[in-house]
Amino acid sequence: MTTRRPLRVIQWATGGVGRAAIEAVVAHPDLELVGAWVHSADKHGRDAGELAGLDPVGVAATTSIEEVLATDADCVVYSPLVADEAQVVALLRSGKNVVTPVGWVYPNPASSQAVAQACLAGGVSLHGTGIHPGGITERFPLMISAISGQVTHVRAEEFSDIRTYGAPDVVRHVMAFGGTPDEALASPMVGLLGSGFKASVRMVVAEMGFDADPRIESLQEVAVATQPIDSPIGVIEPGLVAARRFHWRALVDGLPVVTATVNWLMGEEHLDPPWEFGPEGERFEVEVTGDPDVKVTFKGLQPDSIEEGLVRNPGVVVTAHHCVNAIPYVVAAQPGIRTYLDLPLVAGRAAPHLGTHRTGTQR
Repeated sequence: MTTRRPLRVIQWATGGVGRAAIEAVVAHPDLELVGAWVHSADKHGRDAGELAGLDPVGVAATTSIEEVLATDADCVVYSPLVADEAQVVALLRSGKNVVTPVGWVYPNPASSQAVAQACLAGGVSLHGTGIHPGGITERFPLMISAISGQVTHVRAEEFSDIRTYGAPDVVRHVMAFGGTPDEALASPMVGLLGSGFKASVRMVVAEMGFDADPRIESLQEVAVATQPIDSPIGVIEPGLVAARRFHWRALVDGLPVVTATVNWLMGEEHLDPPWEFGPEGERFEVEVTGDPDVKVTFKGLQPDSIEEGLVRNPGVVVTAHHCVNAIPYVVAAQPGIRTYLDLPLVAGRAAPHLGTHRTGTQR
């Protein structure tokens, strides 16, 4: 074995995913946290480990983009609420690989030329990942489809209690929970989500060879409260939105062949229509209809309780791990935008007390 230096990583933004990513980088035997960008002035200068709920790690967070660009690093985990292409281009041109859960899972080459050129200019790669989209929606369906044939439909679906999502301003003002049905249906949420889910659906369509209509169909539904519902954003009164459902579908001759669906509920009581999770509870599902039909259910990606989810939501944590575990593979890749179709199998790492790094050597 030979000793190899850890890859140097910067965390961009310290929301839920960012905090979980810092924790994951600190625990990863092949990575070293060397920087953290924060949006809020009150976080500037604070230790990144403390921002993530850890012991100090000796890395001061900064609001200065220039400071981040000047830092010697191999990769940036870029996880703001909404992506800013100019920021990503600047990071890439500074010679830093970028892994992100907020876009570029399967980008349209015509609309991503600036990013692709920045990758080449910096000699680095960009990889879009995540969980849904970014995993459940395309990576795992493609993997599962390999054990079936004559496929006629691919479905990826989430069933989650949105009360466990610890971003009340987003739930109220962007997702439009607690608003009127008209406000929810007119909110930007379907567009914000659609940019990612449509790309994921297109990846599955293209890789599996469906002759689908280029236009991805977007549908949304709402359910309203029939009685007052307590929630982290306050009481949702009767007649106001307490559940949302989104579908993105690729069609061949008017029939769905690839479907991505999100079900977000403020619990299962007092809803009209009376939506529920069913006997399997909260979960993610991937189903391939073919020869034979194959269905995989993912459990453990949602918390056991609302209180637990507001402290540390497993869905947020797995999103961060999917980013962090991809870093060594992305750094090793040829420059350019690299999707799941371009990278080898991405794997997690053994716990420190069980891994080959216990002696301080690396492969």
